[in-house]
Parts: sequence; structure tokens; C-alpha cells
Amino acid sequence: MSGSESIFEKAVSPLYQALIAFVAVILIVVGAKIVEWTGLLPIPPRFPWMIAASFMLLFAVGNSMFSLGTQNKRQYYGQSIYAYMGLAAASGLVAWLFSSLSINEAGSYRWIYIVVTIGYMVFLSMMGILRNIVEFAQREEWTQPRRRR
Repeated sequence: MSGSESIFEKAVSPLYQALIAFVAVILIVVGAKIVEWTGLLPIPPRFPWMIAASFMLLFAVGNSMFSLGTQNKRQYYGQSIYAYMGLAAASGLVAWLFSSLSINEAGSYRWIYIVVTIGYMVFLSMMGILRNIVEFAQREEWTQPRRRR
């Protein structure tokens, strides 16, 4: 990799990003359950919900940043939203299975899911707007800018 290439210039599939986040959720939740069974540390019952919400936020930020490197914005955004919905549902299912608490019983995690989801939409929108501004600036002739009336 040369010095001018950035990881954000590469197009990484949102489905692949969501799969990585989901596998991480499973590994951490299973690891926490093993730690709890061995008696090394007490694990709070809402811990799986915290891990699910954390990786949803991580996916939201990372996916928004990776959106800058894609060529087909419409396809990428569509896949991103579906991947996010799948990650939210699957990680929520894992959290429910391992904690035996529904999202309504998990306290504030219902609102955290809502806030992270709204934040994800804001992140994705901001990156789209920033990308449009940069593309406009690159099309402009900077030696002699056009005068606008």
C-alpha cells in the first residue's frame, strides 16, 4: 500500500462490515458468558445489550466513513441501510438470547437503539453532503472561477 492510499478510498461492502460487527458481538457476548460461568467476574445481565448497541454505533461511524470511497452512492446507501437493519435485528436477537431480557426489559437500551439509529442516518447524510461539496469543488475551475449572478 503506497502512502497516498487511504483505507477510506476503498469500497468495502456494507454487508461485509455488518458481518464483521455481528461476529464481534457474538464473540464478545459468548466470551462474557464463559467468564461469568467460570466465576472470574460478575457480568451484568444487560451486558449483551450494551455490546449490541456498541457495535451498532461502531458500524454506523465506520460505514459512514467508508461511504466516501464508493463509486455508486445509491447502491451503497441502500445496502448500508439494509445491513444496519440486519445488524440491529441480529445483534438484538443475540442480546435477547444471552440476557433473557427483551429490549423493553433492558432499561434504557431501547432508547439507545433509537438514538444510534437516528445518529446513523445523520452520519450517512452528512457524509453524502460532504461528498457532494467536495465533488462540486473538484469540478470548479480554480484558475479562473466562474462568476455567478
